[in-house]
Amino acid sequence: MRKAERLFQIIQILRRARGPLTADVMAAELETSKRTVYRDIAVLMGQRAPIRGEAGMGYVLDAGFDMPPLMLTPDEIEAAVLGAQWVMAQGDPALSLAAEDLIAKIAATVPERLRPHVLEPAGRARVAWNKVADAIDMAAVRAAIRAGHKIVLSYRDEQGRASDRVIWPVTIGYMEAARLLVGWCELREDFRSFRTDRVAGARFTEERYPERPAVLRSRWRKQLDAGIARHKRKMAEGGAV
Repeated sequence: MRKAERLFQIIQILRRARGPLTADVMAAELETSKRTVYRDIAVLMGQRAPIRGEAGMGYVLDAGFDMPPLMLTPDEIEAAVLGAQWVMAQGDPALSLAAEDLIAKIAATVPERLRPHVLEPAGRARVAWNKVADAIDMAAVRAAIRAGHKIVLSYRDEQGRASDRVIWPVTIGYMEAARLLVGWCELREDFRSFRTDRVAGARFTEERYPERPAVLRSRWRKQLDAGIARHKRKMAEGGAV
C-alpha cells in the first residue's frame, strides 16, 4: 500500500472508531508495522489533522474533520452498491427509490476507471421473493425515530387480537418476510417488536418521549446483547456433557 493510501486509511479507521485506537490495532488492519503507523500519525498531525492521543494510549480523530466524501476504493464501491441493491429489493418504496438514486450518484461522481465497479459490480443482492406490504407510512416512522416522537399504534398480533399501544420508536428491522418496528411500549413497560404489516392504524404525534433517542437505542442494544448472551449460555449448557 502506498503511503498516501495508508494515510487516507488511517483517517478512515479513526473516523469509524467509537473510542481510542492503538497503533497495534491500526497496524493489524493496514498489514504494516506499528512503527510505520506511528510515523504516519506524526505526518497527519503535522498536516494539522485533528488527531489526539499518544503512543501506547491510543488515538482519536476529533469530530468535524472533513474529507472528500467520494474518495472511494473499489471494495468500498462494491460494498455501497451491494447494500443499495439489497435496499432496492427489501426496502419500502421511498427507501428503494433513494437506493436507486444513490447508485446513480456514485456512478456520476467516481472517476471513470472506477465506474465499472458501480455499473457492473462483481456481486449482486438477491431480489426479494416476497415483497413486504407495510400497513404504516415507513417514511413517517423513520422521521419519528429521528425526532424522538411517540407513535400511537392500533395493532393486531399473530392471533388477530387487537390492542392500542403508545410506543417510543427505536429502529426498524428489515427481515426477508417482514419488517419490524422496534420501540419501548408504554403498555408493557418494555421493548417490543411490531410487524409493520399487522398495524391496523397509526397516529404520529409531536410529543417527544422523555429520553434522548440515542440513549433509548443504547438501552435497547444492551437488552438485546444480554438476551443473546443468555441464549448462548443456554445453548452451551444444553450441549455440555
